[in-house]
Amino acid sequence: MFKNLSKELKEFILRGNVLDMAVGIIIGASFGKIVDSLVKDVIMPPIGVLLGKVDFSNLYFPIYPFGEHYNSLADAQAAGAVTINYGLFLNTVISFIVVAIAVFFVIKAINTLKTKMCKEEQVEEEATTKECPFCCSSIPLNAKKCPNCTSDL
Repeated sequence: MFKNLSKELKEFILRGNVLDMAVGIIIGASFGKIVDSLVKDVIMPPIGVLLGKVDFSNLYFPIYPFGEHYNSLADAQAAGAVTINYGLFLNTVISFIVVAIAVFFVIKAINTLKTKMCKEEQVEEEATTKECPFCCSSIPLNAKKCPNCTSDL
């Protein structure tokens, strides 16, 4: 029983789709880190400067103990305070938007490429076939007799 299960598992893992999915997940994780760095290190600092030198990753609201003030989120967390980290949430939302835009453009490029390839295939197919004037079926360009209705062309 286990021998058969092992064989099925190997076949499943070695399928192209599973390997493609694994590569996609690994690349996606790396891409996520790049986007996080882009948002945190490149996009948010200028936005923070435009909004009055605000560090978004340091924006938080203390819940417990209420009324306490800390100089930074790290200080609040070190003191054991419970906080709502809305600045980190904003960074995550912006990261998601950047990823969504990047994925949109990748999918758009792939769809454009597919459309061009389909049009090229149709042109090649049209160049090698013609339509029978009697039965309107598609036949080879050099045909002298229609294989469908046997009419002389």
